Amino acid sequence: MAESICRALRDGALEGEHAPALTIKDSIDAPLGFDVFAHVLAQLSSHILAGKSQSRGLVLVAFTRSPSFYVDLLKERGLEVNSSRKWIQILDCYSDPHGWKDRIMGQGKVDDATKEASGVSRLCKDVKDMDKLCSLAIELGKGLLGEGKGRFSFALDSVNEMLRYASVHSVARVLSDLRSHDLASCVFWLLHSDLLEDKVAAVFDYMSSMVASLESAIRASNGLRISLENLSLTEQNFRRAKFSIRFKRRNGRVRLMSEEVSIERSGITFSSVSTDGGTMGGSLLPKVQFNLQLSEKEQMDRAKVVLPFEHQGNGEPIEIYDGRRSLADKNNEAAGTMQMKDSSKVCLHCWCCYRITDVASNYSNGGIS
Repeated sequence: MAESICRALRDGALEGEHAPALTIKDSIDAPLGFDVFAHVLAQLSSHILAGKSQSRGLVLVAFTRSPSFYVDLLKERGLEVNSSRKWIQILDCYSDPHGWKDRIMGQGKVDDATKEASGVSRLCKDVKDMDKLCSLAIELGKGLLGEGKGRFSFALDSVNEMLRYASVHSVARVLSDLRSHDLASCVFWLLHSDLLEDKVAAVFDYMSSMVASLESAIRASNGLRISLENLSLTEQNFRRAKFSIRFKRRNGRVRLMSEEVSIERSGITFSSVSTDGGTMGGSLLPKVQFNLQLSEKEQMDRAKVVLPFEHQGNGEPIEIYDGRRSLADKNNEAAGTMQMKDSSKVCLHCWCCYRITDVASNYSNGGIS
């Protein structure tokens, strides 16, 4: 199911439509959102380098981590950042978000990034100006394309950090502008839902074509009471969580799927959701079982049904079935009618004979009664 997300981002936008947008949501009960974000980032980067993606480049807007961190992260996944082909740019909103270091240390002396990261990053010194931030991100994307044609992708590692510097309306406008840009292939961002009001989180859900939510896989039975059991469950929630995805289709329908994500030494893995009764498939839709076997009574009732013309060709006289009564009932009714007619004739004949005989007897005796 996580691969379905990566494929949708890889395939990109259709002509005349907005780019697909993904919201990754987590909370304090399941704080694995950045691990999923890093997985999606690495998968999309791999597709871009292999030439399998609609996108030819990636613009990463970094609020919570430095460009050096992301360079090392991609290198650990086997992705070469400073290759002969320029495919990634990092907009650094982490090192000096307000430009204070630049004012204190002097013009142009802010350089917290390594030499390798400095070649693919650009410093943003005023993150409060969301319009300028959006323009810088688009400018970096166009620089990846050069004079050629194509599209590029956007990744934002924290919407919550953006909301610290700007209003919900401003942040939503930036995300909408990035998604609706003519050269945008896909957009995805990370959101900590428990730090926002429900109506604020709903704004970004509405803007997204895909919403990936991380929920606690194991919940404590005694609420917030501190115990050894709760500490153990909390530790497990840092390694395992329920991963639910909502896909919004073009026809307006919504597809729900669920998996389980776990963090291991080898990396992040996705599997079917484990329950007490076994393993549940990836879909949240109920599984309906159909019993196609007929009971004995149903088989007997079916044998009594006479379909039109099914009796023809077996040597019996051909009769047209009108579809309202079975042939057996029709024949029985016809036989009963004939019997009633015959009985009435006999009864009438006997009564007439009785009256004629009675009249003749009285006449012969000298009187008519």
